[in-house]
Amino acid sequence: MPLRWILSLIFLVQMYVMMAVVAVVFALPALVSRTGAFAAVHFYCAWVRISARVLVGLRSEVRGTVPQGAVLVASKHQSFFDIILLCSALPAPKFVMKKELIWAPFLGQYALRIGCIPVDRGKRGAAIAAMKQAAARGAARPGQLVIYPQGTRVAPGVSVPYKIGAGVLYHHLGQTCVPVATNVGVFWPKGSILRKPGVAVIEFLPPIAPGQSVGAFTAAIEASVEAASNALMREAGLAV
Repeated sequence: MPLRWILSLIFLVQMYVMMAVVAVVFALPALVSRTGAFAAVHFYCAWVRISARVLVGLRSEVRGTVPQGAVLVASKHQSFFDIILLCSALPAPKFVMKKELIWAPFLGQYALRIGCIPVDRGKRGAAIAAMKQAAARGAARPGQLVIYPQGTRVAPGVSVPYKIGAGVLYHHLGQTCVPVATNVGVFWPKGSILRKPGVAVIEFLPPIAPGQSVGAFTAAIEASVEAASNALMREAGLAV
């Protein structure tokens, strides 16, 4: 067990050091074009996935059909690693993210460059209005808009209701939504240094066509994502 903790710490340190290195190396391409920023993001995510496998035995898989065009992606969120896997798989991801992250070194600058939408989670009405306005402005920048319907990271086995933000965006944009399930929190627990060996998975689920009401859509993604995530967590050995 001590060795696993040491390797986990080494993995985390090199992961954040590499974030700074990649950010600096790709700074000019990222300034020149959004494509350059995505190149940095994809390179970094590939590095994290490889180093996780080598250092802590954490392999990763992307299952299902990865969307390529302009869609809304509604994903389960359990840890930073599901962000890594989504960014690794999607060609042009842009996230609805908490406003505080724009001040995070490197991460915040690149997030804004690829088109992420910062919102103040403490002000529900203002956050929804800001999401709608930013999504409308960003419609001309093709990509996959990722939102976490529960609004925050949720540990495996914990029940948190789905909020209406994803449904509001779905209705406002009139786009197809692709739900995403995951089990990454089993191996990359929130608030812990320890990283566990195994197979972390994100799974793209059958898409939901536009046209449903906000309430029906929210119920549909909750049923789909929770059932598939529970199945993945059971596959990983967690009783849920």
